[in-house]
Amino acid sequence: MLLQRQPDLTLVMDNVNKPHNLAAIIRSCDAVGIHEVHAISSRTAIRTKQHAAAGASKWVRVRLEESITPVFEDLGKKGYRILVAACGPDAVDFRTLDYTVPTAIVVGAELTGPSEETMGRADHFIGIPMEGMVESLNVSVAAAVILFEAQRQRLLAGMYGRNRFPQDTFERLLFESAYPRLSRHLKEQEMPYPALDADGAILSVLFPAD
Repeated sequence: MLLQRQPDLTLVMDNVNKPHNLAAIIRSCDAVGIHEVHAISSRTAIRTKQHAAAGASKWVRVRLEESITPVFEDLGKKGYRILVAACGPDAVDFRTLDYTVPTAIVVGAELTGPSEETMGRADHFIGIPMEGMVESLNVSVAAAVILFEAQRQRLLAGMYGRNRFPQDTFERLLFESAYPRLSRHLKEQEMPYPALDADGAILSVLFPAD
């Protein structure tokens, strides 16, 4: 799983508030190898729902934030390009952009779409061409469509199947995924994780004397 993860591809949910949409988006992120997503809400009621949806995610890290400002600042420092899914004349076909560079895909609230601040931070607006009578897709469906285009491009570029994390991060994530209970215990005790052999077995664990 870790060899498929794409640490420079993420998705930001800007006040998406329906639990089934949150859960569906997180599942799609896992399916294309996203390691971390961001869920933003300025309203307590939505944050409660987001916590519930995030708790159902075993493999994707969900960062819950009250404001989108620090998220954009952090992504900017890391060199991410911000692609905001939005209807309008400025939106380009989502398939025309390059998703092999560090990319954050932003989807907005079900009824109101992305916030004004999000619209002001966009490097590009992206849209899904629609040939029928409806003007937009459900937010979780739209997110999945865009995410799988990103996966398609990254597969062609050979970005899957190799470690793309720093080695120390990879080893930490591997241990936490393989031994979740023990890793929590060691964290509580402020003890380092033991090394693993080639088969994932623990080489040794040293506990402090009583």
